[in-house]
Amino acid sequence: MADVIVGIDLGTTNSEVAALVDGNVQVLAVEGEQIMPSFVGVSPDGTPLVGTPARNQYVVYPERTVKSIKRLMGSNERVALGEQTYSPPEISAMILRALRTRAEAALGRPVRRAVVTVPAYFSDAQRQATRDAGEIAGLEVVRILNEPTAAALAYGADRQGDRTVLAYDLGGGTFDVSLVQVSGDVTEVLASHGNNHLGGDDFDQLLLDLVLTRFIATGAPDVRGDRRAMNRLLRAAEEAKKRLSFEPYTRLREEHLGARDGVPVHLDLEISREEYERLISHLVDGTLDSVHRALADAGKQPGEVDEILLVGGVTRTPLVSQRLRDTTGLAPRQDVHPDLCVALGAGVLAARLAGHDVDRVLVDISPYSFGPSYFGFVDGRPSEHCYHPVIARNTPLPASRTDCYVTMVDNQEAWQVSVYQGDDPNALNDILVGRFLIEGLSPVPAGNEVLCRMDLDLDGILRVTATEKRTGLAKHITIEGATTAMSDAQMAEAHRRMRDLFGDPEDLAQADLDEGALADDEADPDDDIDLEEAEPERSGLEEAGLDESRASDSARATGGGRERRVAISEARALLERGQRLLARMSAEDREEAVRLQQAIEKAIGGGDWDRLRAATGDLADLLFYVEEG
Repeated sequence: MADVIVGIDLGTTNSEVAALVDGNVQVLAVEGEQIMPSFVGVSPDGTPLVGTPARNQYVVYPERTVKSIKRLMGSNERVALGEQTYSPPEISAMILRALRTRAEAALGRPVRRAVVTVPAYFSDAQRQATRDAGEIAGLEVVRILNEPTAAALAYGADRQGDRTVLAYDLGGGTFDVSLVQVSGDVTEVLASHGNNHLGGDDFDQLLLDLVLTRFIATGAPDVRGDRRAMNRLLRAAEEAKKRLSFEPYTRLREEHLGARDGVPVHLDLEISREEYERLISHLVDGTLDSVHRALADAGKQPGEVDEILLVGGVTRTPLVSQRLRDTTGLAPRQDVHPDLCVALGAGVLAARLAGHDVDRVLVDISPYSFGPSYFGFVDGRPSEHCYHPVIARNTPLPASRTDCYVTMVDNQEAWQVSVYQGDDPNALNDILVGRFLIEGLSPVPAGNEVLCRMDLDLDGILRVTATEKRTGLAKHITIEGATTAMSDAQMAEAHRRMRDLFGDPEDLAQADLDEGALADDEADPDDDIDLEEAEPERSGLEEAGLDESRASDSARATGGGRERRVAISEARALLERGQRLLARMSAEDREEAVRLQQAIEKAIGGGDWDRLRAATGDLADLLFYVEEG
């Protein structure tokens, strides 16, 4: 049996390990966790901690925890960990050892060899320090792989003919951009430029400074001398940054962050994406300077670049894609998970070095774009059928995105939310997939904000929620099979048309059965909607049509199995939402949330649908209170 070779992304903020499993390169997970925080710590009782436990400890015992060690690789500095001091390769070795253990648990085999990635600009000393870390961890580092090359491998650029690729890598602690020339099996880095002291940590710090300034401006005490309070704030800022990549607003809440005259003081403030992007604009502009430098060093013009690959979690920030598009005229590719991209590329090379023929990474993406129509301008003319996607085509799944819309008239009480599939800015040229009505909006002047959130899971189940921002009033619809090319009803109808056209006598008996079944199957929304004779405008934003009750009736007609799949999908989305909110909860709410999450998992595992409905309802109420209360 051939030796196992794994691919490792040894990152500043997070690290991952990938390997060939059942013919596909996958990032290996333990208990559902693929991404391991690059934190190392020692607990007060002397127990070594690596990954999530160490990151959790950092909030309480920052002096017993080390993070971002990658920034010190190749230096002679030593870092304190508990009562001891360690070199950067020794700390990195602890992370590599944990990844190796994770790989052995997932693969069921010993792991002794690895491909490890480094930034393209890493010096010989930094690369040797990485090899030393691997050897300390019991790994033979068979290849040091440049991260932009790994990204190109993950995207399959080496199997698409001769191409010039720009890899834009903005991670937690470092930034680099590389021009990569791909020709057959040869992948060459033409030029690189970057900043090994610029990354998501700097974005977090700017947000933290803003939060502190606004917190103190309310009359709260200055907590900058309190390390635990500051680390709680930093963790909250990190989570807020992530949410603002997908949502137009986020709220930061931390209880008892300080005290004034013996009275506990709490943090509760809202940050908008617009405000955040103004804050980080100069950092993003600085990365574009590196893009121009790399292009100049490679002797290339923006028009000579075939594609842009986004790497690193911070590239989810919409401003990054927007500025790159404005600079190069190219829409950056995001169809491979930016946090996993480098690990997957390392896994591709590892599999090839082990003798396996691996074409490219297989990822689950949305083949279509989805969004609601709204009132705006199409070709310079006002139109109630404007459209832009909330979830864009080629977005990795599962996906969750939120966009903000506003009412058009004073005292507007309702919005008929029409959900479309497609990319045309005129919604009438896209495909209607569902409609529902949110009513009871506040009687306020025009401009009342309504948040439209879309959650699309791996099974193609699309959940659309409209929420009035000021009150939390919400309404939703669940659309199953949103990514399926044709529904069962559409397929049956197509078969019937073929029989009518060609008159196949052998299928006449089956035709009767299909047509009988069709009457009980889900109908396509377009079959029942005449856009020219639609119900009069009710929202000032969109035309009326298929309502949620009809969608629900249609869903029930398909049988209990389908309802259960939808229920499980919604429960999973709720569990993920709950995990994101744990850091914002009080101790009492956190305990209740964990209890309900366990009840949901148990109900799913045991097929107890009544218990599942009760637990998801209770958890949804609790999360609403946490988000809006």
